[in-house]
This record gives sequence, C-alpha cells and structure tokens, in this order.
Amino acid sequence: MGKRIISQRRGRGTRRFISLRHRYIGPARNKINLKNEVHTAEVVCLHHSPAHSAPLAHVVYDDGEEGLMIAPEGIAVGDVISTGKTSEIRPGNTLRLGDIPEGTAIYNIENYKGDGGRYVRASGTAARVLANMGQTVSVILPSKKQKNFSANCMATIGNVAGGGRLDKPMLKAGANWHAKRARGKLYPVTSAVAMNANEHPFGCGRGRHMGKPSIAPRYAPPGRKVGLIHPRRTGRRR
Repeated sequence: MGKRIISQRRGRGTRRFISLRHRYIGPARNKINLKNEVHTAEVVCLHHSPAHSAPLAHVVYDDGEEGLMIAPEGIAVGDVISTGKTSEIRPGNTLRLGDIPEGTAIYNIENYKGDGGRYVRASGTAARVLANMGQTVSVILPSKKQKNFSANCMATIGNVAGGGRLDKPMLKAGANWHAKRARGKLYPVTSAVAMNANEHPFGCGRGRHMGKPSIAPRYAPPGRKVGLIHPRRTGRRR
C-alpha cells in the first residue's frame, strides 16, 4: 500500500488545510456602482487583516456607506480621500484609468469595471501607467509585464503600504508556522526527494534525486501529477 501524497491530502479540506476565515475582517475593494458623481471618504481606522499582506483602511463615505480599502503609503487616520472622475491625483484617491496621467503609480486595478480591484494588491507593490490609447490603457505591472485594461476600470493612486515585509526574517520556525496557519498553508513541508518511494513519486532510497523528469503528463493520475504539470515552457525567461 502506498501513502497519499500531500497534494491528495489537501483535497480532503480538513482543518490543517483550511484558512481561519472567521478571523478575516472583510473584502477590500473600490467603491462600485459609480456613475459621474464624486464621493469623499474619511479614514476612521487602520486594520491588520490575516487575509491580506497589506494593512486595510476602514473608510466612511459621505453617503453613509462604509467599506475597506487597501491602504496606500502615507495614509493616516483622519485623512480624507475621494473616489470619482474629477478626483485629485494624490495617494488614496480612486479614478478611472482613462483619467490618470501617464507615469502615475497605481494599485488595486480592476480587471473589469465594477469588480472592486484584482491586480496589484500585495504590500509594497505598485504598477505604472504607460500609455493611454483611448478605449484601453497600457499598464506595466510589478512583474514587468505589460497589460492593457479598459479605460473605464478603476484604480487607486499610490503605492501599497507595508513595503519591506519580506526583509525581516522569521527568526523562529514557530513564527512561520503561525503565519502559514492563518491562511491554511502547510508548514513545515518535507522535500519530495527526501521521502520514501511509497510516499511520493520523487521519493527514493538511492540519494536525493528525482530519478524521473519533473514534468508530469497532462492526463497523469492524481498520484503522479506532481511537479511541473504539462508546462508550455520551462526555465528562466531571458
């Protein structure tokens, strides 16, 4: 009898692989259902959310609506931000991509109008507007990839707060364990080549090597589908 590999055990959905969602504060998104009006909001509190790497700002809009937004660098409790077509170009304000000047740092970019923001949400990141082509706007993402968005999609001005998070070492295995557990990540993880042959396809008793290609066929059975699963390409992109 073999042993179920980790990728198979995760499918059970037991407590070890489920994130602690009852501790999550809530979704962070742009104000939606905007037409041509401009809304202002006051920052009433800054939160740490286990579900986000960046701090969240609790804002109250002038129409009474409350919500969470990903906090930009330099924001403080009591600051006033605005959302809408004629908002000023300064950190924390949210505008249409078509209304943002070229070269401006932005984050929390919508993929489709009204989805609340999908791109550039991690701490310390920022994208930059490259060119406005009328119906579409070209943006360079933190990964250096260029992507075209609709000019009607909303984005927030500035850089995401919380930069330098990865510069501080964990120092203890326990700190890393608690950080992983908050999001349902497995830790510690045993290397596949260090396992026995009956525990993983890469396991072997003849040294720390896979013994077979790390590329698994697209239609391999679940116990074999490990490593690179039918990749289009491998290696570092140069």
